Amino acid sequence: MTALTELSEEERLFQSTVRRFAHERLAPHVREMDEAGVFRKDLLHEMFELGLMGIDVPEEFGGQGGDFFYSILAIEELARVDPSAAVIVDVQNTLCTNLLQRWGTDDQKRRFLPRLARDTVGSYALSEAGSGSDAFALVTRATLVNEEYRLNGRKLWITNAAESGLFVIFATIDPAAGYKGVTAFLVERDTPGFTIGKKEDKLGIRASSTCELVLEDCRVPVANVLGEVGKGYKIAIETLNEGRIGIGAQMTGLAQGALDHALAYAKQRKQFGKTIGEFQGVQFDLAEMATDVEAARLLTYNAARLRDSGKPFLTEAAMAKYFASQIGERVASQALEIFGGVGFTKDCPVEKLYRDAKIGRIYEGTSNMQRVTIAKQLLGK
Repeated sequence: MTALTELSEEERLFQSTVRRFAHERLAPHVREMDEAGVFRKDLLHEMFELGLMGIDVPEEFGGQGGDFFYSILAIEELARVDPSAAVIVDVQNTLCTNLLQRWGTDDQKRRFLPRLARDTVGSYALSEAGSGSDAFALVTRATLVNEEYRLNGRKLWITNAAESGLFVIFATIDPAAGYKGVTAFLVERDTPGFTIGKKEDKLGIRASSTCELVLEDCRVPVANVLGEVGKGYKIAIETLNEGRIGIGAQMTGLAQGALDHALAYAKQRKQFGKTIGEFQGVQFDLAEMATDVEAARLLTYNAARLRDSGKPFLTEAAMAKYFASQIGERVASQALEIFGGVGFTKDCPVEKLYRDAKIGRIYEGTSNMQRVTIAKQLLGK
């Protein structure tokens, strides 16, 4: 038995590699990417080169052959510097490569996993204008015509869409069947009838693209159906359960980054003849922030360890996502206040983390949906 936060030698080496990349390569460009709303292609290429886009993809498919927990470590470390980079890696690993390994055919794995590990970004397309928390109120339709499906509809708020070459798109083959009609499809960027629509102008994680997808008689071969026809709901739900641990890691890393900045500032900023870190009021805030971050990390690591050990983790994943998203927002806010007036300016890195934190309580299941999940598990429903 070891502490949840005690890492093996291999895990520590991996963590330090990601941390070094984040501080040396990402940090100098964070503000520029945030203002432009675009993630640099050279940095994305470096993330592929480091193996961060195929962490748990088996080595036979060109991946790193790591486990789920390695993805969590990478997401956390990247989020300490830039949550936009973290969410790119998060979606790639906890959603796209993850579901392909679990539900893809041998042919689909051979065709797509090497590309996702080498140079192709993936996107997960479930949400629609009328299908957010009510995830299966889908109107995107898939109709079988001569050994191929024709997809028609629109998807909204799709992460990584501007950069992606492969999309997992959920559509219904029979609206009357409700969730039992939902089916998952693997759609490549250059598929006829498929286009990338409007890119959203967002409050936070601005360098991570979020776009609309437009499907107009988009032709998808039967060979690109992921899993069983009509069982897409199972793929969506089970993958999101794992993805929520990734959001927990992202928000934990964001909170740790905010705390790091606040600690450094408290040691050097002087008022009334001494550093502000010498005032008990500031000390109390820092102690509370550090405790919250550690609690979020423990919840997140526990959920990830449970997942890797093959044990039930649904409740723990929801708890990690729910709590860490609260902590991310709260700690970023407290850190900004420690900076005082300068914290409210673009020159302060905590200002960006504060904006980035808000999405944690919204995407991959709102905080209210996490409460519902936790309560149902507690009540045995």
